[in-house]
Amino acid sequence: MKKIFYLLFVATLLSSCNTKPKEPSYVINGKIIGADGITFYLQKREAGSFVKLDSAVSAKGEFTIKGGSVKYPDKVYLSQKDKKGNLSFYLENATLTITGSVDSLAYAKVTGSKTQDEYLAYQESLKPFEDSISKLETEYETIKKTEDKAKMADFEKSSDALYNKISADQNAFSKKYIADNPKSYITPFILSKLSYELEAVEIEDLINKLDTSITNVTVIKDIKARVAVMKTVAIGQKAPDFTMNDVNDQPIALSSKIGKSKLILIDFWASWCGPCRQENPNVVKVFKEYNKKGFDVYGVSLDKKKENWLKAIEKDQLTWTQVSDLQFWNNAAAKLYAINSIPSNLLIDNTGTIIGRNLRGDALANKVKEVLDGK
Repeated sequence: MKKIFYLLFVATLLSSCNTKPKEPSYVINGKIIGADGITFYLQKREAGSFVKLDSAVSAKGEFTIKGGSVKYPDKVYLSQKDKKGNLSFYLENATLTITGSVDSLAYAKVTGSKTQDEYLAYQESLKPFEDSISKLETEYETIKKTEDKAKMADFEKSSDALYNKISADQNAFSKKYIADNPKSYITPFILSKLSYELEAVEIEDLINKLDTSITNVTVIKDIKARVAVMKTVAIGQKAPDFTMNDVNDQPIALSSKIGKSKLILIDFWASWCGPCRQENPNVVKVFKEYNKKGFDVYGVSLDKKKENWLKAIEKDQLTWTQVSDLQFWNNAAAKLYAINSIPSNLLIDNTGTIIGRNLRGDALANKVKEVLDGK
């Protein structure tokens, strides 16, 4: 009898040892008003494109997506089949509930994710900065309606400094958040957004403040790869050469321009980019004033449609060399120069050495004046 009990005990023990612990997973319960028979897709961003992770069809406004797991909390997107717009949120191995309306999915409420709660708290802390910028924009629109050009010019001049200060304060706040929360899974998103306005050394400094568990996140790995490219186009480096077709489909190499002028501005822009179109008059002004003294511009457009590109060139009176491969964000030159936002520019001297980056408005005029007039 003792032997039988012993054998049963051993069998139970072996069975327990061979049973793998259940892998952590997530469950998403959707309660979307007005969504009946609608296919919802759970996606993530990889290499600039959306990749489907899972899907579910709603019944009377409800659906469930379950069975998957994530290595770490990560930003994902919920979208509807054949409809634009999506809801972004942080997915982690927990039970999440999404409540909202089919007509305003982007504003649906997500509960059950601690990382999502942290992200929402961070977003709320940015509200004072965003409200200040909104106030400036409202004031500008009010003045614009008066059609008083002198008043508009004065406001633009005074508000530029204030806007820059607000942006600088917001960036400083975000940097401090990253430094104070080195183990937070929302820091990759914050750093990714912030990195568009930082130099390679600044980005590296922030990455070095993160915990190793965060530095292994895909977003941070992507940022590190971008930093490596940024270093090759930093101030003091030689501008990498590339060739692209102009408006007449003729190939024009950057190197063919170097040495013919004392300064060349490599200007990345696009017809669809509002801030680019706002900056174009500043570039035109500097070009007209200093072109005969040795200043030239080599424009690189991230347009998709040639027709739109050509119309913008004519309307904005961009009389310098313009090139594009019409590949949008896949523009080869943009990748070569680690361009992730526009307008962006680099100022190079007659040897092809980069001596300035992202010079806009008065900053561009002052730098060109300094070099060409010696002041």
